[in-house]
Amino acid sequence: MPQQRIVTLASVVVHAIVLTTLLVAQLLAVGPLPVPHQPLMFDSIDFVLIKDLPLPPPFPGGPIEPARPENFAPVDPPEGISRETGLEGISVARSSTDTGLVVERGVGSFGLEIVGVVPPAAPPPQGPIHLHAGMQAPSKIVDVAPQYPSLARAAHVEGVVILEAVIDADGSVTSVKVLRSIPLLDDAAVKAVRGWRFTPARLNGQAVPVVMTVTVNFTLQPYR
Repeated sequence: MPQQRIVTLASVVVHAIVLTTLLVAQLLAVGPLPVPHQPLMFDSIDFVLIKDLPLPPPFPGGPIEPARPENFAPVDPPEGISRETGLEGISVARSSTDTGLVVERGVGSFGLEIVGVVPPAAPPPQGPIHLHAGMQAPSKIVDVAPQYPSLARAAHVEGVVILEAVIDADGSVTSVKVLRSIPLLDDAAVKAVRGWRFTPARLNGQAVPVVMTVTVNFTLQPYR
């Protein structure tokens, strides 16, 4: 048994020596070296001349349009024709009544009878209206100073009386109403405002009566 182990060990050692010898021989063997590839090089440069090709001559008769069939619809709109509104052929007639309504009657483009009533322009307001935006406000052209009442002066009463005045279409003051009262000064303020004159207030360019607020200031002046 020990003799068999010695033989096996000797065989392993011999195989190892043989394999090592072969490996070292391969590493030490020197063969022909590889030849490197030459880089791609251009031996000469040739210039390419580019020339424009001439266009063919134009057709003597002009461009040829494709043939159109007989029932071909026109592409361009005809001149002198406006858009249809559907109200072609409508006549305008004013009614004989006193309503002032305008009746439009006629036949539209689709054969339908069209009847329309146009209301008349709004009449100017009959009574005075309050002054508001969009109106031309009246301007005072005649001013009457109030007479300071002696009783109010003796009592040293001062202040501002606020009144509501109705100004007619001709600019005259037709009525005055006290809004904020100072009893000793009210009558003098009303008399003064009644003597004022204004330019007419205008609505849509027409003179109209208006109601507006005015003030009268009473201030005692020191005696000199």
